[in-house]
Amino acid sequence: MAAPSAIFRWRRRLVLFLLLAVTVMLAIGPAAVRSAPSPSEKMAVRANILDLLANETKLPLPVRQRLHSLTWYYGENGGDLLWIGTGRATDMIARLRAAHDDGLDPSAYPADQLAKLSTVVEDTGERGKAIIELHFSAAFLEYASDLQVGRFLPRKTDPNFFLQEKTIDQSAALARLAGTVGVDDFFVGWQPKTPEYVALREALAEYRAIAQAGGWPSVPLGETLKPGMNDPRVLALRARLAVTDRALAEVPPESEMIYGDDVVAVVMAFQARHGLDIDGIVGRATIVALNVPVEVRVRELIVAMERWRWMPDDLGSHYVIVNIAGFELKRVQQGKIEEEMAVVVGKPYHRTPVFSDAIRYLEINPYWNVPISIALKEELPKLRRNPAARSSAGFEAVQRGQVYPLTAIDWSRYGSGNFPFQLRQRPGPKNALGRVKFMFPNKFNVYLHDTPARSLFVRSTRAFSHGCIRLSRPIDLADQVLDGVPGWNRRRIDSIVASGNRTVVKLVEPLPVHITYLTAWVDSGVANFRTDIYQHDKKLLAALDGRSLAW
Repeated sequence: MAAPSAIFRWRRRLVLFLLLAVTVMLAIGPAAVRSAPSPSEKMAVRANILDLLANETKLPLPVRQRLHSLTWYYGENGGDLLWIGTGRATDMIARLRAAHDDGLDPSAYPADQLAKLSTVVEDTGERGKAIIELHFSAAFLEYASDLQVGRFLPRKTDPNFFLQEKTIDQSAALARLAGTVGVDDFFVGWQPKTPEYVALREALAEYRAIAQAGGWPSVPLGETLKPGMNDPRVLALRARLAVTDRALAEVPPESEMIYGDDVVAVVMAFQARHGLDIDGIVGRATIVALNVPVEVRVRELIVAMERWRWMPDDLGSHYVIVNIAGFELKRVQQGKIEEEMAVVVGKPYHRTPVFSDAIRYLEINPYWNVPISIALKEELPKLRRNPAARSSAGFEAVQRGQVYPLTAIDWSRYGSGNFPFQLRQRPGPKNALGRVKFMFPNKFNVYLHDTPARSLFVRSTRAFSHGCIRLSRPIDLADQVLDGVPGWNRRRIDSIVASGNRTVVKLVEPLPVHITYLTAWVDSGVANFRTDIYQHDKKLLAALDGRSLAW
């Protein structure tokens, strides 16, 4: 998994290549060796490979970093040559040069150096061939790692990402390549297999093609454009939407400047896939989104692909996935989206963390145990002013199992470092968690739950919570999640909710939940984009460019 910047890696490899080239030329034999070596010649090359791995102290860094796996493949495994005399070398060079197709940076890989090495294969002896073989294998393993698990560890680019670190089985990758005829065939099966990743790769190709064709025209700012208006900017609007949204660029002259129903419908589709208010009105926010350069959209797709590489290889046959940047939850079963709903996520200064876990139980009519940070910063000032008001909102104080009415406590005596109570809110219509919460106990104290603040779900941007994820239709999700739990159905859920009694229901099998952050994805073959509300993309792009940001 790569850590230095692409430029630094390129320079480092150039120096290594120059040293390597000298070594190879010193190893040139008196006669040319055929590109398809005989069994005895292969054995000689393998013997040199093992000697280099065991005894050479000046091997190129990429080889030394993968010494264990290379030694296993060529030694203990008795693996055949992967590059010398196989035809794979040309394909590998081509793959590295086309790394942008995979959302990777071609300049970060030694394609040119490998190409130069390929030109001297015929004129070098077994020692030189061994060095070339190892250099190709090291480059292959680096690309295989970047493609499958990403170029950076998630926490190295952003401390708000708590996904489990992934690595590739390098030995297995080498053995698998040996059993594959073509390099491209290997990488097709090696890259992330989720439909979402595959769709992003296709969208990236589409948007790169748009960029190569010159991008899209801009739409001038001006008066808010409403349906039925006559405005010369409609021409620019049609031209812009014709590139990505299949709008008609050419219409009869008498109506070409009228913002009619046909264009309004396309604008509304554009607004939907960019997370804007879907009203057909072309105001400042819509024009800004229309005028985002295609190169920016390309980078957003690349970042989304990188984030998918960080995700678990197996999301589960039945799982819930939340996209923080998209303010959306999906429940997926056997690869089919069974449920979609709007969610509210954490404010930019109360960010919802990115991690994977599993829902283990539900609480119907839950208590809200107020986190100490919220109790001190938000509730304590209110308690000092009017404890009776907080009591009527359902709050109470608990100390060593004893419940105390809020009006019986002198709150002026307590503060940070001196707060012996657990503040909690009783079940009821005012409870901040609403009627149900979905529990996957974690160190962040984050979960899915209902909310009495229903008006927030109609907004296009929904970052209002302290970090937890509020659901627009929690009872529907509870009904679906409890399907298969003996004795539970929608009627019983509604009955328990109406009773007001706190009830815990354990799932038969934990349900995987993945909390993600994606500002780009593909839905029904159409690319969607969202605002980078937490600046996570900015951090990752800085890392990919070899820069660092203070988080």
